[in-house]
Amino acid sequence: MLSDRSRPVVEATLPVVGEHIAEIARRFYAHMFAAHPELLDGTFNRGNQAQGTQQVALAGSVAVFASALLRTPEQLPEQLLSRIAHKHATLGIRPEQYDVVHEHLFHAIGDVLGDAVTPEVARAWDEVYWLMAYALINIERGLYSARGVRPDTVWRTWRVVRKQQETADVVTFLVERADDRLVKTSLPGQYVTVQVTMPDGVRQPRQYSLTRADDGRHRQFSVKRVHGGGRPAGEVSNRLVDDVRVGDELTLSVPFGDVVLDDGGRPVVFASAGIGITPMAGMLSHLAAAGSHLPVLLLHADASAQSFALREQVLADVAALPGARAHVWFEDGGGADLPVQGVHEGFLDLDDLDDADLPPDAIYYLCGPVPFMKAVRSALLERGVAARDVQYEVFGPDLWAADLAGVPTPGA
Repeated sequence: MLSDRSRPVVEATLPVVGEHIAEIARRFYAHMFAAHPELLDGTFNRGNQAQGTQQVALAGSVAVFASALLRTPEQLPEQLLSRIAHKHATLGIRPEQYDVVHEHLFHAIGDVLGDAVTPEVARAWDEVYWLMAYALINIERGLYSARGVRPDTVWRTWRVVRKQQETADVVTFLVERADDRLVKTSLPGQYVTVQVTMPDGVRQPRQYSLTRADDGRHRQFSVKRVHGGGRPAGEVSNRLVDDVRVGDELTLSVPFGDVVLDDGGRPVVFASAGIGITPMAGMLSHLAAAGSHLPVLLLHADASAQSFALREQVLADVAALPGARAHVWFEDGGGADLPVQGVHEGFLDLDDLDDADLPPDAIYYLCGPVPFMKAVRSALLERGVAARDVQYEVFGPDLWAADLAGVPTPGA
């Protein structure tokens, strides 16, 4: 809870912090990496640093956290914290690293805002930061304990046993563990961090959803090639797609992720676009492996049937589930011969479905570009679906962007 002393100070200064958040973020990262270049080796994604608009991820999340504290002072924004904590856990983030971030973030705030950062302002924002940091540290401690790991033991070596071309741009990797130590199976919908050594010797981490139910010995994930932007943007995905072969070894983290399949026995609706199919594929695979009889509805949008990644696996799982149906939307309008209940042209539109198509009392899972998820979520809420019944997976660093639409986006 934000103290009565700090609340009016944060409220008064939040607009100026938000206005300058991009420059604060730029100076924060530059100052921190100058002092700790080792953080770019295995922890921070330098591709995100190369794309200036994504540099606000960390500093922006602090500003959004402060906004949430002002709106609901009696409670912390649990969903935001959970998303960040799970991402941190896959990277093996340690409590002492929060001290490093604090030092350089507050140096950047003072550097950008100058005399506006009075001792009173510094105290108030220091309180905001440590409220967020200690909340994350506690969540992460629980996540590590539940998986039976420590920050320094989240990594394991896995060997590629199959590499399959799904579409022109998407490749699926099946890996098996390279040692005999037992591992806990993932929860359906979770992801792993893959740590890849680049040609310059620097290890770079990227997160990928697990796309098939795992047995503790094998795991599957799919990677989409990134076009344009230049390196280092897309450097890990493109290296995996181009250079990794069957027999090669990869370093994977323990699985984490807070958007997981509910086991309460309620109907399930998956809505995805493009590579957003990946966590849905993992959840569908789990349902198929378990022989589920739940009502399941898959709604997927893509450019064409040919660009529909994991199409054969996903539609086979739908066919294997007695209560499952599927509708697809393709921008080119093709794909009428697919074994689904409806093929539609254009973008995913719930108005293309009959009212009876959406099962009552369902839980909805969304994944795709943020504008897609916002549009689908809004349409569901207009149809009377409760907000608590809509979950969504956010790819990329902007973990706050989809579910805090009421808060001005930092840097916007």
